[in-house]
Amino acid sequence: MTRSASLACAFVFGLAAPAPASPCGDAITALDGQVKAQARTAISASTSGKAAAGAREGEGEAGGVTGSAVSEKSAQAGEGGDKAMQARVALDEARTADKKGDRAGCEAAVARARAQLATAP
Repeated sequence: MTRSASLACAFVFGLAAPAPASPCGDAITALDGQVKAQARTAISASTSGKAAAGAREGEGEAGGVTGSAVSEKSAQAGEGGDKAMQARVALDEARTADKKGDRAGCEAAVARARAQLATAP
């Protein structure tokens, strides 16, 4: 009886062990850090001080920053943030496909995430 109990415990604990990571899961993990960094960069670029806000309001040059330069920087930050969010959605889709064992779907979603990051400003 002790032997069968030992085998049952080994079987149960064997099932509870984490599954080995998939190559697609590794790619998701690697890209996740890049997506977070892109989002942080976009947030930092779009968050400006009073001088930039004044320049955007058309008050001319404020603190050495012109209104058009600030507007351009804000537009790029917005585009970068949008690309980061699209990459995040693609990574979420990749995670779902990976959990389902859909390797092709996971790889396609990872490729979309990479493409979004590659075209970010």
